[in-house]
Amino acid sequence: MLSALTRFIFIVSLAFIAALIALNSWGEIPAIAAGIAILAIPLVYSYINLARLRKYALSDSVESMPLPSGFWEEVFFRLQRLVRNLKQQIRVIEQQHDRFIEAFQASPNGIVMLDDRDQIEWCNAIAERFFGLNFKRDVMQRINFLIRRPEFIQYLNRRQFDEPLLLERMGVDDNLSLMLQAFPFGEKRHLLLVQDVTDLQKADAMRRDFVANVSHEMRTPITVLMGFLETVQSLDLKRVQQDQYFDMMMSQAQRMKSLVEDLLTLANLESNTLPAPLQPVQIPTIMALLKNDAEALSQGRHALNFEIASPCLLLGDERELLSAFSNLVSNAIRYTPDIGSVSAKWSVNAQGQGEFSVSDTGPGISSEHLPRLTERFYRVDRSRSRDTGGTGLGLAIVKHIANRHQAQLLIESVPGKGSKFTLRFPKERVGN
Repeated sequence: MLSALTRFIFIVSLAFIAALIALNSWGEIPAIAAGIAILAIPLVYSYINLARLRKYALSDSVESMPLPSGFWEEVFFRLQRLVRNLKQQIRVIEQQHDRFIEAFQASPNGIVMLDDRDQIEWCNAIAERFFGLNFKRDVMQRINFLIRRPEFIQYLNRRQFDEPLLLERMGVDDNLSLMLQAFPFGEKRHLLLVQDVTDLQKADAMRRDFVANVSHEMRTPITVLMGFLETVQSLDLKRVQQDQYFDMMMSQAQRMKSLVEDLLTLANLESNTLPAPLQPVQIPTIMALLKNDAEALSQGRHALNFEIASPCLLLGDERELLSAFSNLVSNAIRYTPDIGSVSAKWSVNAQGQGEFSVSDTGPGISSEHLPRLTERFYRVDRSRSRDTGGTGLGLAIVKHIANRHQAQLLIESVPGKGSKFTLRFPKERVGN
């Protein structure tokens, strides 16, 4: 401040002296003109610097403006430093903002920011996919105008966000189950978090179905056993009748034993996600065992054919492979009527992949059932499956064994003409 005052006094004094000199030399008017000229010099200089400042300010480049001399040098220097600091702070804030946005975008959950009127301020790409939103189009739109599910609108209107809300059949294909919850933040704003729980819902449904199916499968043989036992205990039966009842009880007990064994096998396969070992398995040995079991199960009622087109080794777990092959062969025999034919074949295709296929002349399977055949306890005809002694777990076991051996299970079927089940193994598991 003192420096500026000193400069002001100096300029006024200089103008006064110039005016006195002009007054003594040329008169009153030149003296006034000389004084005004001296006083105008700093004004013109200041105007020039203000004009330069305006120019650089409009182009947002104040920090790169050349510094003038004199009084304005300090002003411009401090202004440039202030602008640089502000821009640095803005860059830091923008970087933090970008990192937050990137983090929200990387989140596997949907995130929607709502203002105090439930208008969309921001949402990430996952939320756009979940709800069919478009942020550029839907920004500042009321979310209840865009998501018109009654339960969601009621959830927003109640303003009680302690518990999450489950929305089912969402998405473009109505195949999503979403769990969402609103969290207050700021001034009457809300953060809407959305989680895809489709797999959890499916797993829960599968668990319920599994328990229900196991209970159903066990109830029938247990009921039959209890009925036979009550009959044997309460009635004085002849030896022949007792033997008949005991045979039927043994059949039901064997059915329960098979069910428990298949459940244990399936549980072991599901708990072991590692690839099967690369142990050499002799195909002729496997086919010979399959043929013996098939002849015992068919008891001459079917025409059986077992063929090895390409003798070789298969690298895998022998016990699991025998179980998978046996399930396919036994299913074909059970579901093929008497005098029908069942063929099992091992071959290596042109790509070097090993193929084990089982064909039958049974009733065939409609196309709508094919995608679900490997589900646990799924049956095309429940009553017929029970009559044939199946547990409903055979193809589920085959699927898991195939996955352990990086194999594909291919199913072809034509109603009224028969079915063909093929296990295709990668060439890495086919040895010489």
